[in-house]
Formats: sequence, C-alpha cells, structure tokens
Amino acid sequence: MSARISPHDLFPEFYRNSAIRVLAGAARWTVSGRLGDDADVKAKAPIDVRALLDLGRVRGAWSIGDVCLVTLAELTDRLPDAANHAFYLQAQSDGLMVLDIEPDCPSDVAANLLALPGLIYSETSMSGRGYHLVAALPENFHDHGIASSNRVLREEHGWYEILLDHWVTFTRRPIEEDVLTRAREIDLSSEPFASLEDAYASLAEKAKASSSARAKAVPTAGDIPRIKGGQQIIERTLEGARPRLKCLDDFAGDHSRWEFSLLGTLFREMRQHLVVIGFQRRTTYSAGDQAWLLYQAALEAIPSRAKHEERRNGRPFLLDRAAAMVAANAR
Repeated sequence: MSARISPHDLFPEFYRNSAIRVLAGAARWTVSGRLGDDADVKAKAPIDVRALLDLGRVRGAWSIGDVCLVTLAELTDRLPDAANHAFYLQAQSDGLMVLDIEPDCPSDVAANLLALPGLIYSETSMSGRGYHLVAALPENFHDHGIASSNRVLREEHGWYEILLDHWVTFTRRPIEEDVLTRAREIDLSSEPFASLEDAYASLAEKAKASSSARAKAVPTAGDIPRIKGGQQIIERTLEGARPRLKCLDDFAGDHSRWEFSLLGTLFREMRQHLVVIGFQRRTTYSAGDQAWLLYQAALEAIPSRAKHEERRNGRPFLLDRAAAMVAANAR
C-alpha cells in the first residue's frame, strides 16, 4: 500500500506562504462543502468542522471561532484529504485582505490586478477560471471612512471584489505560469491601477457613497426601543470585543479613523451574539435594532468628545455612524 502524501508536499506554495502562516493560528478554518443530499445543488457552504470531526455530523458553521472551527494545523492533521480549506477572514485584525477575481472578469482587467505589486499569495479559485490574491491592508485602508468596515467591496460589474470580513475558500492550486508571465509584462503606468492602494480606493469611494445613502434608510427615530435580549447582547459584545479594540495611537491621533475601527470591531463581535441570543429568545433583530444596540455598546467603549454632541441625519452622531455600519454590512 502506498504511503499517504502529506498536504504540505502536495501544496507547498500554500502552506509555506508567509500570509497563510499569519492566518494559520486563528481558529477560523474549516472546509467548504455541500449541505444536504441534493446532488443538483452546486452551492457549497462552510462546514461546522468541530461537529464533523467530533460527532461525524455535517452541518453549516454557525459561529466564527473554536466552537465550530479549528486552526489550520488541526484541519490539516485531521482532514488531510480535504478538497479545500475555508477561512473566515477578518481584515482589520488579520492585517490582510483578499482580492477575489471572478471567472467572467475581462482578461485585461484581471491581468492588471494580477500585476499589482505587494501581492503575497495567489491561487486559482474553485471554478479554475478566477483568482484569489492575498495582500496586506493598503496604506490608505482607513482613509475612506466607513468603507473599511464593509464586509465586501464589489466592483460595479461584479468582475472582482475585495473581501474584508468574509469567508474565503482556498483551493491551494497555483495560478498557471503563463498567466503570471503575461501579468509581469504589463506596464502598470498605462493601466487603471498601478497599486493596491489605487484598486482599494476605487472600490472604497463607491462603497462609502452607497453606504451613506443606505444608512439614511436604517430607522432609528424616537427613543431607544425595548429590544428583547438587548442588554445581554451589549454586555457580551463588549466583553468579547474589548481585547481587540485598537488605541488612538494606532491611528496617529485621528479620532474619526479610530472610532470607525472601534465600531467595526464591536459590530463584528455583535453579529454572532445577535444570532445566538436571537435564537435563544426566538426573535430577530431589525437593522434599526442593530443600530441602537451598536450605538449603546459604542457609548461604553468610545470616550465622549464634543463631536458626539452633533447630529447627523436627525440623530446623534454616533447613532448615525452605527446605522451606517449596519447598512454597510447588510447581507
């Protein structure tokens, strides 16, 4: 009987890559697969790999963290024959983003993106016709306000997107050398994007404008509503998020950028508690409810300053920013 070939030997470019090693220790890894027995269903979903490994049960991942997910080392050790590796990326804490190029992206646009300097890891997507590109967050990441807290920044035609707070299914399959060779021959000075900062700014500006418009549609009029399980959600959000909250010095004293970062961290933490407590209380939370809950958590986490006394769209400044955060991350 032939010896099993290690995944590390099959996909050395993946496992030895510096970006993948940065992400490896986070318990946010699983596999992506089909849920249910319908062979005609092509969509694949992240699996609750803890239930799969420990109970032999196949179900969707319902929580981000070690309740459902594992580190890359455990995934590789216990599922060495996995067809893929799915990871939940959290750009602001991971320091990395993923540029996802779709199969229908025009070849010249794709080549421009593949040629950008600063890419740390690249691979072919599951379709075999698209690409995943991993890069460090660009220097202008926080220069576009609420856009940096979007889950995804999409190009208007759907040709490519930047994943910031989202699942990524890594195939570990390298891009064909002839595709990379063509990209290396491109003169970036004559292309729409000469850097990752250019590509990010293009999508972020459009997302910021769209998010601002959507935020006005998040209803928060009147007094704070009675929200079932609301205080519990706020307390759990603050408890879970506080160790990850950045300091003002991390943003060179820029209060606006710092507050956007704190709101983003709080809301990412809050989302899982909205699901769990909503299930326990047999309720759901509207966009308005989420904005109010995020606002109340923000009042606890963000030091008061004069600007917070101002009003935006007829509501307190931080409540409006909370509504914008909810709108930007609407699923």
